[in-house]
Amino acid sequence: MADEFIPTPEALENAPLAYENPDFMDSPDARILRIMAEYQEPLSRFRRERIQDTIVFFGSARFRALDVAAANFELLANTGSRERAAQQPASLEEVEHGRASGARLRLAGAAIEMAAYYEDARTLANMLANWAKGLPGPRHRFVVTSGGGPGIMEAANRGAYEAGAKTIGLNIKLPFEQQPNPYITPSLNFDFHYFFMRKYWLVYLAKALVIFPGGFGTLDEMFEILTLAQTHKLAKKISVVIYGTSYWKSVMNLDVLAEKGAIAPADLALFHFADTPEEAFEILKNELTTNHLDSTWERTARERASRAIGDDSVSPDPAPTAQDILGPDIASTR
Repeated sequence: MADEFIPTPEALENAPLAYENPDFMDSPDARILRIMAEYQEPLSRFRRERIQDTIVFFGSARFRALDVAAANFELLANTGSRERAAQQPASLEEVEHGRASGARLRLAGAAIEMAAYYEDARTLANMLANWAKGLPGPRHRFVVTSGGGPGIMEAANRGAYEAGAKTIGLNIKLPFEQQPNPYITPSLNFDFHYFFMRKYWLVYLAKALVIFPGGFGTLDEMFEILTLAQTHKLAKKISVVIYGTSYWKSVMNLDVLAEKGAIAPADLALFHFADTPEEAFEILKNELTTNHLDSTWERTARERASRAIGDDSVSPDPAPTAQDILGPDIASTR
């Protein structure tokens, strides 16, 4: 053994830091870190952007709005997808000249209906954003929020954007191609891997939900919130407006649940139906004012914040970070 030649090993490169090691960070062992990141990073940004609470819009992502220039409709292949479905609605020109087949004519009728809901969501979001912009306090109140994709989500972000207000998009990585809609405030544009973390942030800051016509995802979110409210798992009062009575009552009959004893009759008061932006706006404005703005806790908090900063307005600048406040006394970190 003493005579055996043992070569000197070559110099090693520095090992990657754990959080810069993609093999580890993308592995099952680091799943807890990825989950924590999808909690902490949005929290940090919401604080930085002075977001206190939200109004969340749910609804179909599959239908585009009526394109005024082209005057055509488009049906998407899947929720949030940018791919077109194989069977498209008949164009307005085909409808007007009687050249549309029965199936494509039915899809065109549905597309016209959904385009109307798009415009209603846009109008309602604009009304809410304009109202919320005038509320006093050091933070942004009742910020219009969506799942970040096309369809009703785009309409909600668009309405708030056109009001000159901040607006949030909580997107999700899906197997098919998906892009955030262009009306989201860039600093409040989020992308999630985990559905449950996205759901958490859709609900955690919400003081109201508006449920526009949609599919599985919309139904999932609506019943999840109603269940949380029914079982008193929310530490706040949340307003739920179901928009489009004829659509929703053709999809489901919630009165039967009460008649059969599956829910209490009082549970039907957990939500309201609305059919116009004006009707929905009045419901939301009245409930948000009664349940939140006029509550003793909120009035006291506003007065305390006003004394601390000297006025009732929201600063146009992001809130300072700890490093901004403490300056050169602490080392810069990444």
